[in-house]
Amino acid sequence: MAPQAPEMQKLFNRDPYLRPFEKDLQRRYECFHSFLERINSCEGGLENFSKGYETFGIHVLPDNTVYCKEWAPGAEAVFLRGDFNQWDRCSFPYKKLPFGKWELYIPPEKDGSCRIKHLSKLKIVIATKDGQLVDRISPWATYVVQPPKTEGVAYEHVFWNPPPASKYQFRFKSPRRPESLKIYECHVGIATEEAKVGSYKEFARNVVPRIVKLGYNAVQLMAIMEHVYYASFGYQVTSFYAASSRYGTPEELKELIDVCHSNGLTVLLDIVHSHASKNVLDGLNQFDGTNSCFFHEGPRGEHSLWDSKLFNYSDWEVERFLLSNLRWYMEEYKFDGFRFDGVTSMLYHSRGIGQGFSGDYNDYFCLNVDNDAIMYLMLANHMLHQIYPEIITVAEDVSGMPALCRPVSEGGTGFDYRLGMAIPDKWIQYLKEFRDEDWNMGNLVFTLTNRRWQEKTIAYCESHDQALVGDKTLAFWLMDKEMYTHMSDLSDPSPVIDRGVALHKVIRLITHSLGGEAYLNFIGNEFGHPEWLDFPRVGNNESFHYARRQWNIVDDPLLKYKYLNAFDAAMNKTEDKFGWLHKDPGYVSWKHEEDKVIVFERAGLLFIFNFHPTKSFPDYRIGVQIPGKYRVVLDTDDKIFGGHGRLDHGIRFYTFDQGFAGRYHSMMVYMPNRTGFVLAKED
Repeated sequence: MAPQAPEMQKLFNRDPYLRPFEKDLQRRYECFHSFLERINSCEGGLENFSKGYETFGIHVLPDNTVYCKEWAPGAEAVFLRGDFNQWDRCSFPYKKLPFGKWELYIPPEKDGSCRIKHLSKLKIVIATKDGQLVDRISPWATYVVQPPKTEGVAYEHVFWNPPPASKYQFRFKSPRRPESLKIYECHVGIATEEAKVGSYKEFARNVVPRIVKLGYNAVQLMAIMEHVYYASFGYQVTSFYAASSRYGTPEELKELIDVCHSNGLTVLLDIVHSHASKNVLDGLNQFDGTNSCFFHEGPRGEHSLWDSKLFNYSDWEVERFLLSNLRWYMEEYKFDGFRFDGVTSMLYHSRGIGQGFSGDYNDYFCLNVDNDAIMYLMLANHMLHQIYPEIITVAEDVSGMPALCRPVSEGGTGFDYRLGMAIPDKWIQYLKEFRDEDWNMGNLVFTLTNRRWQEKTIAYCESHDQALVGDKTLAFWLMDKEMYTHMSDLSDPSPVIDRGVALHKVIRLITHSLGGEAYLNFIGNEFGHPEWLDFPRVGNNESFHYARRQWNIVDDPLLKYKYLNAFDAAMNKTEDKFGWLHKDPGYVSWKHEEDKVIVFERAGLLFIFNFHPTKSFPDYRIGVQIPGKYRVVLDTDDKIFGGHGRLDHGIRFYTFDQGFAGRYHSMMVYMPNRTGFVLAKED
């Protein structure tokens, strides 16, 4: 009999509409189970299979022999050259092994020292089927660097094998997995005020304390996997095992992660396994001289929108390479989890290009689904959660694939969270296309609450996508050029700034409290970072002007950015106290279109929002389920957050034994316009 997902019935109990697709779910599980059984049979288990980095690549054995191993099924011959042999192309040939593998032993020097020195340069030489000898970088290279401009543009493999005394030793354990996950999404390179690429050391010294002070408990590091094109934001990966040298050395990245752990921060890696750069000389493309190897041959191996290569997830060695890549970052660098980029592209043969997902389940169980990619994701999540019980995995999926965030044992894909990607798009749409008085409260609530039951969602108002050149941050959509002239406390009053500061806080609070089971903020957006993000490139004369974070403006006591920053910290710390993110979703009792009011309850708290641009309501009745005396615990209009201080925090709100809005009790509240506030019950 075919293997059965042992807990699939739980999936159907939760969502009976999935039962007609039981065969599809079961077939996915069978593919996963079959591949896992073959790994167990042929490789001695997933634990062994996923440590390919211990043998593949270039390694120094205890006796200083160098052992080299590569997978190049399309090659006629393989050689190693570099500083160690004066760049002779063919003096060190690999021996051919079964299944397209090649190996090479290089004995030590006569004095017993290693023949290949630390920081020496290396190249793999591939003899192609048409008789050419071409230079490549090992797919398993752990350190690659940009050469001097006089030597070309292709990155170079630099052998990283520092002496034991120079290797960083971790001192701190990873923190426990947070119940309420609050992620600070960040990019090391742009995390400096200066017009340059920031470093791991600078980030650890200057930015980590800010993150801790703001109350975030997780850091998501972007653009760590080496990418030759800086302006790709790290999404055109060329060397999967190399931490980007533009920010520093591998040991300095380890130190940064250790500093995060010492401050109680969980560290997630933005992992890119959905595609790879097309680069040949310093990427995976045509590594063995063919168009396949790691990728599909022909159109299936090309991403037309991203101009990149697509992995062949059905291939044994590709699975080894990618699963081992996850283990590498867990074992070598002590990351605590991964945000998987481009999952929608992986899930469908269409890559999601031009495809709308209506929510019809037939969209998710059809011939358009790439079952090989789903099998890989199931294997990855199964492996990671089995070996690292505290791990966190996040899927960047806009399609809403059912069971993506349910355990593999239920027939799900096994992720812990998915990104609520519709939420930032909704905020941008409202700010771009509608007047404030035309905002639809029902549609807003639908977007914030439209997620699968018991599949956790990370809510966010804006991420790096909304900050990129060609778009605007929320702050810039709200305040635009007025930010240059009226963000000082000494400036003349500005209705544009007043509106922008007010709505920026309200938007963040309702997203944080209603939009999901975790929250994410992109570096700088917590204080309304002005302008967009644009990396140095030919089109902007290689300028760093927009590829940095202007910490000086939030640190300036005369500027209003400090208010937005202070509110972010207060919002996170209020959540720390009440824990709404890890409680049941909010119960929305009131959404009034004319009044522009939304009221909901979550974690025993009352969340009250008045989006109306002009109307404040002195005695507004709201429904309350739990009777008692309530007080204000967070208020966007508080003067310490740049508000007008219209709510008296000394007032207590008492419930009446009169039902309202489907709740057993009610109370009367003063509700200033463009304000959100939170009430908590007093003992």
